[in-house]
Amino acid sequence: MTNILRIAGRNLFRYKRRTLLTLSLVVIGIMFVTLFIAVTGSFKNMMIGQMTDSMLGHVQVHRKGYLASIDNLPLNLNLKMKAYKKLERTLHDLPEIDAFSPRIKFGGMFSTFVETTNIRLNGVYPGPESKTVPLLRSRVIAGGEKPLEKGGIWIPELMSKSMNANIGDTVVVIATNQDGSVNGKQFRVAGVLESITGPGGRDGYIHIEDAMEILRMEEMEVSEVAIRLKEFSRLQSFSDKLEGLLSGEHNKQGRPIFEVHTWEKLSPFYNIARMIDVMTFFIKLMLIAIVLISIMNVMIMAVYERIREIGTIAAIGTLPGKILAMFVLEGLYMGAAGAVIGSVLSGVVVYFANMARITFDFGRQTGLVLSATINPVDLFTVSGIVIVVSILASLQPALKASRMDPIEALGHV
Repeated sequence: MTNILRIAGRNLFRYKRRTLLTLSLVVIGIMFVTLFIAVTGSFKNMMIGQMTDSMLGHVQVHRKGYLASIDNLPLNLNLKMKAYKKLERTLHDLPEIDAFSPRIKFGGMFSTFVETTNIRLNGVYPGPESKTVPLLRSRVIAGGEKPLEKGGIWIPELMSKSMNANIGDTVVVIATNQDGSVNGKQFRVAGVLESITGPGGRDGYIHIEDAMEILRMEEMEVSEVAIRLKEFSRLQSFSDKLEGLLSGEHNKQGRPIFEVHTWEKLSPFYNIARMIDVMTFFIKLMLIAIVLISIMNVMIMAVYERIREIGTIAAIGTLPGKILAMFVLEGLYMGAAGAVIGSVLSGVVVYFANMARITFDFGRQTGLVLSATINPVDLFTVSGIVIVVSILASLQPALKASRMDPIEALGHV
């Protein structure tokens, strides 16, 4: 077997130019695929981080049926205090949770006494909310030096500019509660929020006790509970676990009380993340095609040019299995060498790309720095694909070589 390994390695250097050209093609393919995965993966993680850490949280719990009507912010589908307390006890017992925040969401009218428009409001406890979505404070582009207090309101940048509502101004919020009664409350503009979803964002923030006062709630009712995990990588397993824990809670009619949703079901940007995954899959297919065609071409040429040599070693008693192994090993060597060199060069390119501090914009967030990282799993996956495809590409020419008739091969001109 040692001789077969040595001969296979030596044969690759018999045609140095051809081997180097093929190896270069494999290396370049690995570099571009790895760089694409690193850059798009960085953008995807940045996008997810911006959405979850500044607005959504990782997981949300609602009353059953709320999400289907979330555009209308239905007050009649809020979680009652008894149900929220059950949920709160469950969440406190789960070690995977870093923080969670109850919210009251409702629509209302926003007035500066001169102009009036509609607004979507989030009633929150400032402390838990800032722990659950830690980037929320970074969206405050004016004011916001202190945590959100009772009587204060953070308004979207759109309203601040279009209605000339500045920090310290007095405004009025008017809303209709679940019973149809209209109520209003004066607020002081305490902060202006940059919208993560674009210039049309209309989400504002007030203290949860102010929300209860506007909606005339005798006791707190919760529209949703946002949850932040200690490890984002455990998102799906935690979601399944929490859903299992809450599935046993039913109302008097025997219907489930809660529904659990990850950020993926709550944001349209998940479709962009899926598109990135699909693009990555097709880029990997392109790499497979490049390696397959390149190495198969080299091995077919190697078999064609060495027909008489194959006939000679077959005539002196070399078994077909050893001839097959020799050609397969040549392809394996080329794939393995390409994988190693390509992986090393990919790391170098990613390092210099990070040193260049490439910036990009996402929504209203500007100047975000691209931080490309190569996941070892992705690197091993790409390298494994290249090596496996190299072996598969060598099989057909190797089988042809091992099945040659020695007499015909020796007479080949």
